[in-house]
Amino acid sequence: MNSLVPADPDVLHPMPGQPRVVQLRPLVTSPLIEVGAYSYYDDPDDPTAFETRNVLYHYGPEKLIIGKFCALGTGTRFIMNGANHRMDGPSTFPFPTLGGSWADHFDLLTGLPGRGDTVVGNDVWFGHGSTVLPGVRIGHGAIIGAGSVVTSDVPDYGIVGGNPARLIRTRYDADDVARLLAVAWWDWPAEHITRHVRTIMSGTVAGLEAAAPSGSPS
Repeated sequence: MNSLVPADPDVLHPMPGQPRVVQLRPLVTSPLIEVGAYSYYDDPDDPTAFETRNVLYHYGPEKLIIGKFCALGTGTRFIMNGANHRMDGPSTFPFPTLGGSWADHFDLLTGLPGRGDTVVGNDVWFGHGSTVLPGVRIGHGAIIGAGSVVTSDVPDYGIVGGNPARLIRTRYDADDVARLLAVAWWDWPAEHITRHVRTIMSGTVAGLEAAAPSGSPS
């Protein structure tokens, strides 16, 4: 049997002649961003500027965590906690950031309530121009519709759309979602995934369970 060769997760531009596509794991340098293998971003302008153009107001300590095998369409953006303004007084304007004597009041900007890390599961598809707000958690296998503004958590295998994004439906019923989470194909060895790409892309839940490596839960 011929050996099967997985795609290389450390190649920045995985598609020959298509510089608009980058794999994110070999691209990101910020310690505040974690990305799993094979997740990619597509942008005809400059996909290599993802950390500065698509992850905004990211001053920490909150992290952006993106799982494996995620597909991010052009213009997908993550708004991080640094975008928050005070809302407990008459004005939301951040006076101290502009300097002068206003900077003496910088304590008014520190200690704003954090919303925690922004966490994206595995195998999530982001449509063109989708936006994710701080502290949101997006489940495995979810689909984020084009132009969506995600303000709250998205369940595993949920499809959301709109502004604010609402759950349209789930891709599978609760029993099948549980089975898919148990089989967790994204954690299989790359060689095993390579052997079963067709089942992963177009098979059934039962077929995926049957294809799981020996010793995996099913």
